[in-house]
Amino acid sequence: MPQNIFVIVGKKTPAQREEMDKILYNKFDKKGISELPVAKFEGRIFVVNTTEEAAKAVDFLLTHSILGIDTETRPSFKKGRIHEVALLQVSTHEICFLFRLNLIGMCAPVIRLLEDTSIPKIGLSLHDDLFMLHRRGDFTPGHFIDLQKHVGEVGVEDLSLQKLYANFFHQKISKSARLSNWEADILSDKQKVYAATDAWACIMIYEELCRLEETGEYQLLIKPEEEVPVAEHQPTA
Repeated sequence: MPQNIFVIVGKKTPAQREEMDKILYNKFDKKGISELPVAKFEGRIFVVNTTEEAAKAVDFLLTHSILGIDTETRPSFKKGRIHEVALLQVSTHEICFLFRLNLIGMCAPVIRLLEDTSIPKIGLSLHDDLFMLHRRGDFTPGHFIDLQKHVGEVGVEDLSLQKLYANFFHQKISKSARLSNWEADILSDKQKVYAATDAWACIMIYEELCRLEETGEYQLLIKPEEEVPVAEHQPTA
């Protein structure tokens, strides 16, 4: 190992370190992401187009112990023009609901979900998501957990979802649909999977972060600022 790369071992001493400990990087090299196997949500996806459908979806979601959350907004290619948030995606481990806010707005069921204080809703850069949601309607945010505020607890400095997922699971999340039209009459299958994957991935990262913090079964490799080598490929768990 090069001398300018240092290893920090979770809660363990060097003598306790195991070969199977997960390798994390303080900063995962973006160049290495393209070489990783693709990860995507494999569960069921439901598009919510009416207030009635939203009520049923929220009733179901609030029976779960943890949720992943994200939003999508139609991109603007004109300076100064910003569209309102079009999609709110909320996922369990196996089912994701895509609330089409451009059709149903901030209806009562959606507000009930966002104001719930009992179930943790895991997201990334939640300040931006909540800001955009507030532009559609007033609500008091309930129980939200922002990954960006917690990954630093294990020494990870990455902030984007793609880099974090690559770092924690050595798999790639595609971002090819990010700039698509989220106000289209019908969302494409590619858009649905993309949106669901982003919400689901937040759960996966958070649960793995909690596991690693509890067990200390990780090693952190710190790369010097001037040279961030491509991460070695390792098999997924």
